[in-house]
Parts: sequence; structure tokens; C-alpha cells
Amino acid sequence: MVANRSRPAPPSDDKRWKIVETAMRRNGYAPDGLIEVLHAVQQSFGCLDTASLRYVSSCLRLPPAKVYGVATFYQYFTLRPAGEHTCTVCMGTACYIKGSSELLARLREKYAIEAGDTTEDGEISLLTARCLGACSLAPAVVLDDEVHGTMDPDKLEARLEGLVTR
Repeated sequence: MVANRSRPAPPSDDKRWKIVETAMRRNGYAPDGLIEVLHAVQQSFGCLDTASLRYVSSCLRLPPAKVYGVATFYQYFTLRPAGEHTCTVCMGTACYIKGSSELLARLREKYAIEAGDTTEDGEISLLTARCLGACSLAPAVVLDDEVHGTMDPDKLEARLEGLVTR
């Protein structure tokens, strides 16, 4: 039995912390509830920032490195706020052979963004995927949850410009 000790205060007085605290309480503040708690933080705040990771670490009595390791291992979790729009470029074999690296190069050039980052204006988050399962459409990208195939740098740039200017 774990001794009842006082819990640390949330990083802010934001009411969304009550959702996170509910997830921790539902799991008995047990370390094996870490993934569910991280999901609650991300759903509530949009990302897992340093303060939230420290708070979860303290509440669940886990080393900060363990919490950070889990947060960075799973692709679902993000440490930075997502952009208004998301662009995921497939890097699977078929897409790579048919030019997905050129798509990334154009995005790097046009938007000064690397995979895993968000543009400074917060408009676009760029992600990569190991495989989208759309090999017949190679190279494929996902723009705001919609798959687009046989993409080339010009088409991708035009589609992104259309999203950003809406």
C-alpha cells in the first residue's frame, strides 16, 4: 500500500488539469497508467510540454526520463503544439522511390520546416510516416486527414497554399 502523500499542484490553474487528474485518480496514481494519463494531457492541451511531463512524473512517482521516453517513443504524442494544418509525407519504399524525399525538400525550402516541426506562424505541422498503406498512389501524403496520391512538389505546394489561405 502506498502511503497517502500530498499531490503536487498542477502547473497552472487551468481547469483542463481536472481532466488529467481524473485520469490519474482512475488509475490510482499508479505508474502503469502513464500512457492513459499522457493521452489525457495531450487531448486536453494539444501537446506534452515540459511542465506537464514533470507534473505527470511527480504525480505518478516516475523518473522524468521514463515519462519523457514514453512521450517521445510513441508517434501519437507530440511535445510541441500542432499547427492549424497537418501534412504527413509517406516515406515507405514505394513513396521514397517515387519522390517523397523531393516533397520534403520542397517543404523545407518553401516553409523553412523540418519533419516533426511546425511553421513559425503555426499554420503547418510536417510529419513523416513509415508507410501510409497507399503504395499504389505513391508518393502519397495526408493533408488534414485526407490522403492525396501521385503527389509532386508543385502539386503539394499548391494544395498547402490552398489550405493556408482558406
